[in-house]
Parts: sequence; C-alpha cells; structure tokens
Amino acid sequence: MSTPVLREMRWWDIPPVLELERALFPEDAWSAGMFWSELAHARGPRSTRRYVVAELDGALAGYAGLAAAGGLGDVQTIAVAPGSQGTGLGARLLGDLLRHATAFECDEVFLEVRVDNTRAQKLYERFGFVPVGFRRGYYQPGNIDALVMRLTVQGTETHTHG
Repeated sequence: MSTPVLREMRWWDIPPVLELERALFPEDAWSAGMFWSELAHARGPRSTRRYVVAELDGALAGYAGLAAAGGLGDVQTIAVAPGSQGTGLGARLLGDLLRHATAFECDEVFLEVRVDNTRAQKLYERFGFVPVGFRRGYYQPGNIDALVMRLTVQGTETHTHG
C-alpha cells in the first residue's frame, strides 16, 4: 500500500478539494471562493496561510489549512477521504500545519471541533491540544456546538521554566 505524499495546495487542487469538502461536510462546505481567498495568502514572504494536500496514487486523500496572525494560529480545516481514515493521515496533516505554525512564530494554535467528533478530539489531544471553551451552535444548519481547543507551541515561550 502506498503512502500519501504531502505537498502545498495550489489553485488546481481546488476542484478535487471541493468535491471532498462537499462529501465530508455537506451542511457547511466551504465555497471555491473561500479556498481561493485562503490560497491568495499562502505564498510569498508575507504569507499567513499554510494549505496542504495529501495525494495517494494520483488522487486526493486529504487536505488541511492553517491561518496565522499576530502570534496566533488557527487550524481552519483538516479533512481525510473516507478511504484514508484511520491510517494516521490526519496526524500527518496536523503535524505539517504545526510545523508551519512554528515557522509563522505562533505562540498558540486554536481550533474548533464538533462536540460529537470524539475521534478528532482524541487526535488533537495527542498533539497537546487542551479544551478551553465552547462555541454554541457554531456548526450550522445542524446547530452543533464546537469545542474550542488550544495548543501552546513549544519553543516559542519567552519565559523560562524552573
């Protein structure tokens, strides 16, 4: 079995990404315009975004995105195609985003996850994310609450421990 290859998301990835987005998140899928807008900030010396795709045998196996601003990172999306779920791909995608959060000099990284998505919550906890609050009715139209989780990025603290 081949291993998915991770690379930077480019504009030509948007159609297959949208297809997977709509399959995985039918109620609140992002539009093409949202992806275009994010990718517009993903290149160049002042970039504030990292979007990555995972390819498996020429097909899209997953994607993920991070936004950074003022020392804070926000995991915008992580998606893994049904055929690649449970293979550790989600962890690889998250690891890629967190490496870029360090490069963007983020002190903290936040994310929202559906309260009923315990599998994703366990993944984030493995990486050191801790729950910090809730956003009521964050996911619409299903009116599902979001659990907000935060990671303090190691190696960026200005104070010393000890």
